[in-house]
Amino acid sequence: MPGPEHHRGDIGRRVAARREQLGLTREDVALRAGSAPGYIQYLEEQAAVPGMGFLLRLADALETTVGALSGGDADLPSGVGHAAYHPELVELGSEECWMLLGTHGVGRVAVTTHEGPAILPVNYVVAEGEVAFRTAPESLPGKAAGGEVAFEVDHIDEAFSRGWSVLLVGPARAVTEPGAVGALEQRAFTTPWAGGERDLWVAVAPSRVTGRRILVRHTHRSEGPRGT
Repeated sequence: MPGPEHHRGDIGRRVAARREQLGLTREDVALRAGSAPGYIQYLEEQAAVPGMGFLLRLADALETTVGALSGGDADLPSGVGHAAYHPELVELGSEECWMLLGTHGVGRVAVTTHEGPAILPVNYVVAEGEVAFRTAPESLPGKAAGGEVAFEVDHIDEAFSRGWSVLLVGPARAVTEPGAVGALEQRAFTTPWAGGERDLWVAVAPSRVTGRRILVRHTHRSEGPRGT
């Protein structure tokens, strides 16, 4: 069985995902790539870094590119890959939505400005059934305080063509009480990634929490290993 997820390398994870999409066994991939099944298993389960020559053969065996296996498209927008085979979109319950939000992360807050709507990324924390983020008072996210906003968090798993999103809608307020501000400061996992003076905490108390997830229950079955 595979080892702990945090011991797996990105290349191995992408290799395993692509192999499963094609419906191939490790033996099939090893035969195509001129390797041993044991090395394919090692590559998928450990943080291995294969040489370029083998990566070229492996990419050909998996009908993909070295860039796709090595993460060369990491800076591209999410979703440039192909849809999975027979995906399923399911609605999430409130409890699962909050579980996915976790204790902190990066989300997007939607605000209305005099120039029109704007959506901006912010670092957030979860506290007492609310989502709070720290920003500058005169910034666009700071203008969310005092009105109703939408706050969205998502995760896209490019290797497996699946993902989830959670949407919170509700009133936002500036947190000014010193004790509440101190509690959020202690809970904060990091300072805002954008840097600068950002000492205004804005909390969103959602009146509606919804979520969706793309599940992949099936993989494509190929007719068998290609001929050499």
